[in-house]
Amino acid sequence: MPFDPMAVAIDWLDAYRAGDIEAILDMFAEDAVVRCGCGSGGKIITSREALWAYWVDRLREHPAGALDDLSPSNDGTMISYVTRAGVMNALFAFDDAGRIRELDCNPSHQTAA
Repeated sequence: MPFDPMAVAIDWLDAYRAGDIEAILDMFAEDAVVRCGCGSGGKIITSREALWAYWVDRLREHPAGALDDLSPSNDGTMISYVTRAGVMNALFAFDDAGRIRELDCNPSHQTAA
């Protein structure tokens, strides 16, 4: 059954905004890779345990706010959302089942309103 990558991105943002770490983690493929360009040097997260720790920190320190933009991309879906630190961009790539295979997130050049 095909999936809607834009709907998955919205579901991810909804779970993030709700602080639902279990729902967030359930959206990721077992071999998912998250590349976070926030802070100095960035982070690459690859294991389930590291993803859990990453999301505990993100939910506490950088809760997501309103949707800023949503658009398809060649590799998946790009979503932009507001945090206390400003607008973040998240680029998703999916596996065939519609689970997040890769997530690349970086601060946008915009600022939060």
